[in-house]
Amino acid sequence: MSVARFVTKRVVQGVGVVWGVVTVVFALRFVTPGSPVNAVAPLDASQETRRAIAVELGLDQPLYVQYLQYVGDLLRGDMGFSYVRGQDVARLVFLKLPATVELAVAATVLAIAISIPLGVLSATRRNQPADYLATLFSLGGISTPNFWLGIMMILVLAVQLGLFQTSGRGVGFPGVLAAVVGPEPFLDTLLSWLSYITLPAIALGTYFTALITRLTRSGMLDELGEAYVQATRAKGLPETLVRYKHALRNTLIPVITVLGLQLGTLIGGAVITEAVFSWPGLGTLVIQSINLRDWPVLQGCLVIIGTSFVVVNIVVDTLYAHLDPGVVYD
Repeated sequence: MSVARFVTKRVVQGVGVVWGVVTVVFALRFVTPGSPVNAVAPLDASQETRRAIAVELGLDQPLYVQYLQYVGDLLRGDMGFSYVRGQDVARLVFLKLPATVELAVAATVLAIAISIPLGVLSATRRNQPADYLATLFSLGGISTPNFWLGIMMILVLAVQLGLFQTSGRGVGFPGVLAAVVGPEPFLDTLLSWLSYITLPAIALGTYFTALITRLTRSGMLDELGEAYVQATRAKGLPETLVRYKHALRNTLIPVITVLGLQLGTLIGGAVITEAVFSWPGLGTLVIQSINLRDWPVLQGCLVIIGTSFVVVNIVVDTLYAHLDPGVVYD
């Protein structure tokens, strides 16, 4: 199977998964208590008024008609209208999406920058103090709830020491890029952005960092014991080259798979972290929509999160095929 056919197969599978997500999201509205009419109608609305609202929302149609209309609207980019907020759902969701993606990418970059070098160090210094410290760090990172870690960092680093902001997003990364060519001082803009994003990125990425550290350590230990590594050492290659060009490259194949899965998880699972830091992303919008029973917005958020997860996995599968060409012959 060629790379093109491999990617095409993954895209077709991804479309099927997205269709499944859309179907489940549509069905959720009908299996949960309450009616969308209650979010629109006044408390003292008569039955005639409620029936009129149901007709306007299309809720009087058979279920299959509503489903086909919902899917058709999504294919045209129409996610509906939020009567609670008085806004178009697609516009509202896509305004919040960049903040969530920014936070997820920042947490991922932070995790990669720490975990891979730490995992390599732990594997090459096996049963030494560095290995024990890395193992302790990994255990702590996996065991620590991110909401508790976020609250503790706010109390200590933001409130007590005043090193970071407690909540909000600030200028955002697009503002940092604009400062490169704009009139705003670049260094001040960068420091302002870091003061907002550092704590939520750490809170969101701690578990991810610990997981990748353990995975890198395990993979490196397996690869360093392989015959080809012994052969490269016998040829007189520098130890650094043996570790990072040969052993680490093969170790990264399963690591990249986990990276992709976790990045999708971070995009969809940042709800608690966004709530703790009042980060204006999809997670905060999901919580607000649940509290307001704003079903169109909630459905739009869930569809975008599911689609993002699928897209990330397709990209990861493509990278996987590039690193390990053997998978395209599967």
